[in-house]
Amino acid sequence: MLALPLLLLLAPAPAARLPGAHGAPARATLRPGGEREVTAAPAAPSTPGQPVSEGERLRLAEGKAAGGAARGTTKKSVQIKVVKKKVLKKKPKTSAQGAATEQQPQCPPLGLESLRVSDSQLRASSIKRYGLGAHRGRLNIQSGIHDDDFYDGGWCAGHKDRDQWLEIDARRPTRFTGVITQGLNSIWTYDWVTSYKVQFSNDTHTWQPGRNGTEEVVFLGNKDPETPVLNALPTPVVARYIRINPQTWFENGTICLRAEILGCPLPDPNNIYSWENEPVPTDKLDFRHHNYKEMRKLMKEVNEECPNITRVYSIGKSYQGLKMYVMEISDNPGQHELGEPEFRYVAGMHGNEVLGRELLLNLMQYLCGEYTRGNPRVVRLVSETRIHLLPSMNPDGYETAYKLGSELAGWAVGRWTYEGIDLNHNFADLNTALWDAEDNELVPHKFPNHYLPIPEYYTFANATVAPETRAVIDWMQKLPFVLSANLHGGELVVTYPYDMTRTYWKAQELTPTPDDAVFRWLATVYATTNLAMVDAERRLCHYEDFTREGNIINGANWHTVPGSMNDFSYLHTNCFEVTVELSCDKFPHESELPREWENNKESLLVFMEQVRRGIKGVVRDKDTEQGIADAIIAVDGINHDVRTAFDGDYWRLLNPGEYEVTAAAEGYHPVTRTCRVSYEDNPTLCDFQLTKTPKQRLREILAKGGKIPKDLILRLRQLRLRKLRAQRQAR
Repeated sequence: MLALPLLLLLAPAPAARLPGAHGAPARATLRPGGEREVTAAPAAPSTPGQPVSEGERLRLAEGKAAGGAARGTTKKSVQIKVVKKKVLKKKPKTSAQGAATEQQPQCPPLGLESLRVSDSQLRASSIKRYGLGAHRGRLNIQSGIHDDDFYDGGWCAGHKDRDQWLEIDARRPTRFTGVITQGLNSIWTYDWVTSYKVQFSNDTHTWQPGRNGTEEVVFLGNKDPETPVLNALPTPVVARYIRINPQTWFENGTICLRAEILGCPLPDPNNIYSWENEPVPTDKLDFRHHNYKEMRKLMKEVNEECPNITRVYSIGKSYQGLKMYVMEISDNPGQHELGEPEFRYVAGMHGNEVLGRELLLNLMQYLCGEYTRGNPRVVRLVSETRIHLLPSMNPDGYETAYKLGSELAGWAVGRWTYEGIDLNHNFADLNTALWDAEDNELVPHKFPNHYLPIPEYYTFANATVAPETRAVIDWMQKLPFVLSANLHGGELVVTYPYDMTRTYWKAQELTPTPDDAVFRWLATVYATTNLAMVDAERRLCHYEDFTREGNIINGANWHTVPGSMNDFSYLHTNCFEVTVELSCDKFPHESELPREWENNKESLLVFMEQVRRGIKGVVRDKDTEQGIADAIIAVDGINHDVRTAFDGDYWRLLNPGEYEVTAAAEGYHPVTRTCRVSYEDNPTLCDFQLTKTPKQRLREILAKGGKIPKDLILRLRQLRLRKLRAQRQAR
């Protein structure tokens, strides 16, 4: 077996340097047997550890020449020509520990949070109970939300002493550069580790402590349960195993922590096969995190590359004035085409849940590139659908999380807007009004089952409504969206309406919509094509097992969310919307983005294609052939209607089957026809022609000052007689 110091020659970057003996730089490695090797470089000819300035070089040169003349080595006088040069100011001295802290480690996380590290790679000296075992010691893992939950968020040792440890097996030689820790996430106790040491090994038998020169390093840990604390190792160490050894912990508490390890895997000459067999993206996309400025730049570049099918527009501004940009992708950008459905993806509602933002930016690039290359699937999608992508609904929150970075933003920083508003609880509660009307048997005759009006209190200037929420509502009202998904993070599941429980005092309750079958299909389509969700060997993100239900769940049956975007879209517009929880890690490291694109690429495409599921058509005036706006499309047996757009076209998502569909509009006789939805990948065409009622014809003629036709006079008389007879019979 080759000695590990040789592996350093194959490492992607040289090890960091720190002062060794006599101030010389030293590099530490760990040999296979655990023996620590420190190699010191020759000392500099000046003050140890300090650079030599240009002025110092000149002074030494003058002194050396003068010394030579004094010794009389030559009879001729020596003339020294001094050339003045700019003298650079010396930087203030910093300690080795400070220097290491200032330089952020370049190595990515091993993947405790993203689940790249499996449970079998985690061990501990002892555990308090299984629900607090080593497998729970993952950064940002969450505890259960009920008093009797078995799982808590973190690893807790079974004993209170300094011999406890949490061990991570990297499974291959790794250049470790840093450790991130958190306290315990729990509804019962407050526990965190305030200081710890680290140890390294290649065989788990011989362990060497992390050192700063000759001294063993004690790292400062956490001051609260949630704030992640990064400690960079003074000297990167190459090994396979690393242990976190707590030294002190919260007073009156116990030893509990969550962790992430930063390290660069090194080539292993004894294993020619890769440890991980993951799909490598073939799409040449910009896989990195984009702040507001970079996001805007990328959207502009996509628009310039595909000007014929893209348009960038803003739907409003955040509280801090950042524009909420949307990328439109269509064969005729900027206009609604008769019969062409409108689709939207929304990401970044919670600013620290960033994967959706990057996936939508990737999707823009992908659709543009594949359309240009003539990919038939993408060409059809762009030609038959008007697509709108909003990558950042909460730009203020994202900028806050972005400044801290993927591992240090924690579970909540940046979730809310700058005003502290959770946007997914900020839409008008229309559910309560509908359910009250249903309980009083007023629906749909006296109270609508769709297009519910926004309550008056919600429209007041002093109402607690974020400008971001108002902008999205205006956007919804302007465009006849048919299908949508909003992208979140922190779990792997797709949720569908209703998100709010019907029993107001219950935190969880199955609360389906009249279109439950369609919503379950839409959620299933995304979940069954997502590579991460269908992985049978993946572990649970936190404490709930969604795999038993196919990784989909009714939102209210998970946890109640009053004022959600899903419920508002369904009740106030025609749009069917679901929530996709994309990843256990809310803010995946940049190195995870290519894999996440592969996990979600097919899901993003196939979900958009579901806009073709069901029926579509145009409701026209039989006499003028003009489209009728706001005509109601009712499906027999489903107590939720939709309405036509301004030009008379409509889309109604339905599962395959045969339906009795009625089109009705004010001033027109309703028309009912049978529409059959097939399993083919095309919507069923179901047009309607409506005839005006005699009263409507009379109103229009009188409004124009015209003469009333004889047939209309006779028709009105017949209607009056029928009404009188009905009244007499009622007496």
